[in-house]
Amino acid sequence: MSGGISVHVVDVTRGLPAESMQVEIFQLGVPEPIAEGCLSSKGTLDHPIAQKQVEPGVYEVVFYVGDFYRQLGYPLPDFPFVDVMPFRFGVSDVQQHYHLPLKVSPWGFSLFRGG
Repeated sequence: MSGGISVHVVDVTRGLPAESMQVEIFQLGVPEPIAEGCLSSKGTLDHPIAQKQVEPGVYEVVFYVGDFYRQLGYPLPDFPFVDVMPFRFGVSDVQQHYHLPLKVSPWGFSLFRGG
């Protein structure tokens, strides 16, 4: 696969994909999301941006972690430790694919550039 941005989220509290978590992808300087939606049953954002070449620049993915756990019935406090989680990253080589695997719980996360 050449180009594109993809995400894959796993809920480590259950050991399952984070199905239905809301995600938005922005290119900084562009006011509207360039991709958005709820994650599939595989924990992926099924959006054409995963196969579409993007421009060089700075991007931000926003994961709505608190809303996801509330929807599952987790008893979160009014101010959850992990709530709306933005992650900024740079795209220099538009020929490469930028895959962002996220492991998440209500108390922490791990995100890196995957292969």
